[in-house]
Order: sequence, then C-alpha cells, then structure tokens
Amino acid sequence: MEFKDKVRSVSIQSPILAGLFYAFIVMSIAAVITSLILLLTSQNEDALSAYAYLIHSLSLLLGGWIAGKKAEEKGWYYGGLFGLIYSVIVFVIGFLGFDKGLDWNMLAFVVAAFFLGALGGVVGVNMKK
Repeated sequence: MEFKDKVRSVSIQSPILAGLFYAFIVMSIAAVITSLILLLTSQNEDALSAYAYLIHSLSLLLGGWIAGKKAEEKGWYYGGLFGLIYSVIVFVIGFLGFDKGLDWNMLAFVVAAFFLGALGGVVGVNMKK
C-alpha cells in the first residue's frame, strides 16, 4: 500500500521539466494526428511545414503556460527559458537525425520559441485557481 501511495504522488517539481514533458506529449499527439490527416485525406504534403509550425506554436504556448503556472512567479523568465531549451532540443534532433544545420530559419525559430514560451508563461502565472 505504501508503494502505491508513493507512485500516485510522483510529480515533476521543476517548472521547465514539467513544461517540456507536456509540450512533447502534445507535440507527439499532434504529429500523429497530422500523419493520419495526410494518410486518410487527399491533403498534400506541401502543407506539412505549416502544420509543423502550428504544432510547435501550440506546444510552446502550452509548455510555457505549464512552466509559468508551476513557477507561480516570473512567468516570462520560466516560459522563455523553456522555449529556449525546447528549441535547442528540436535543433539537436534535426541536426542528429536529419543533418539539418544552423541557419537563419532556425535562429528565427529560437527567437519565436522564446517569445511564445514567455507569452505562455505570463498567461500561466496570471491564471487564478
């Protein structure tokens, strides 16, 4: 019985890690849904980059919101830091998996990730229970 109670009480204490956890869950689910849309409809793969930007934007806003809500202060800081770490992880995956280098588009993504995460963090801090 003690082990069962301990398992239920496990939570992520770090605001950044909690934001990353939920953001990557949302990103994974949205990627599967996007894949199913492309498979089951006559949708063209030309729209895939728009879907990718939409998925990343939603993940960044949600992750920043979680980070800000968990931190309960300095939402822009925790959300922005979450956005930077998220973009570094995406860059490393692109670099190692797809041989994608650092270019102006990636730098623009890092800046956008910071601001979207910071916006989510500000909203998360200001949400009242």
